[in-house]
Amino acid sequence: MLNRRSMAGLLPTLALVAASSQQARADDQVEPTIERIKRTQTLRIAALPGEPPFFFKDIATGAWSGIAISMALDIAKPFNAKLDYVESTYGNSVLDLQSNKVDVAFALQPTPARALAIGFSAPYYNHPFGIVGRKDFHAKTWADLNKPEVRLAVAIGSTVEPIARRFAPKAQLTGYKTADDNILAVQSGRADCIVVGAIQGLGMAAKSPILGKLTVVHDPVIALPSAMGIRMEADQRWKSYLDNWVLYNRGVTQFRDWFIAGLTQSGVNADDIPEDGGF
Repeated sequence: MLNRRSMAGLLPTLALVAASSQQARADDQVEPTIERIKRTQTLRIAALPGEPPFFFKDIATGAWSGIAISMALDIAKPFNAKLDYVESTYGNSVLDLQSNKVDVAFALQPTPARALAIGFSAPYYNHPFGIVGRKDFHAKTWADLNKPEVRLAVAIGSTVEPIARRFAPKAQLTGYKTADDNILAVQSGRADCIVVGAIQGLGMAAKSPILGKLTVVHDPVIALPSAMGIRMEADQRWKSYLDNWVLYNRGVTQFRDWFIAGLTQSGVNADDIPEDGGF
């Protein structure tokens, strides 16, 4: 028989069980992602203006293209689904997933903190970090960047920011909202270089004549897996589909074709793509 003291000891556990049951019931009331895509024949993606080579938006027509768009179109094909573009940023795309505004967000690193808020597909490439800066600015290692006089620009809400703070804590670091804002910071003399993922860095360097070529930073080389962010849900069919889609396209080297096409669209020459580019 349970006495009052025993019941008191069980209360925290009972509360956790009740909370878990309430969350499970709430999840059950939300239509699974894969069922919503089938029903509406629409795939909602986080679209990031000014973030080549993953995203390009034609200002005149409103048409989107780029690596992420090619991937999204292929993902949507078995569902006969069209794409619905929800304009966002790397940081806000996590919130968009949580609030069920989008079904998938591209080019996200699955950090432990993010994994508490959203789910992830299997990684589709390993993304090294590098820099693009003024043509007269030269750095190859984190030690070269870790100096009080060096001014670094990073994208707010990206995984680059904590990496730069860890490996170059002595440098002056400023966060900017978009890739264009980072480029403008270098152009205006407010930053010496941009710390960025290698793929985005190649696009930036091709976009702005003031920037030099991408340099993958060494000692150490920092590379994080890049994946698609998805909403956390009890129904795992959407995640399973994306995981198998990734494994297949990695196996047939389709990702490399998409990356080369996106980088070429950005004006990147094949000779400028580093061997340690991650794909």
